[in-house]
Amino acid sequence: MAKRPVLPASVPGLYLSHRDRGFTAHVTASEYTLSTVRRLTASVLMAHGAAHEAVATAQLVLSELVGNAVRACGPAVPLVIEVYRTALSVAVNVHDPAPELLPHRSQAPMDSDQATSGRGLALLDLLAPGWSIEHSLIGKQIRCHIAV
Repeated sequence: MAKRPVLPASVPGLYLSHRDRGFTAHVTASEYTLSTVRRLTASVLMAHGAAHEAVATAQLVLSELVGNAVRACGPAVPLVIEVYRTALSVAVNVHDPAPELLPHRSQAPMDSDQATSGRGLALLDLLAPGWSIEHSLIGKQIRCHIAV
């Protein structure tokens, strides 16, 4: 059994707790908290035996989900982020407080110069096929699973 990684203490805008084979982070979205959670994602997932490629993919998916939440809800939005290892995947879930603001795809083709947004959903389709949106007590939750 893997030893629990030590979670950083006393980071402004960030409250962390352990969960089975991962962590839960309550954050106020900022570049600093995202950077901290990305680093923590790597160290915790590697401590639980995830391959480097799965870790890098989880970090990319996490960044995309947080970026989407900030674009939808505004800067300094409160988020709950869950990252953990399962037997067959790495899970990355991001909760935000706006259930009515759903991700939408750009009408322009992906390779079009006119596409200014919506490319991230195609990225999620590629990296975490079957990702889903669910209502949560917080608002909504985007759930992604990355094969390991």
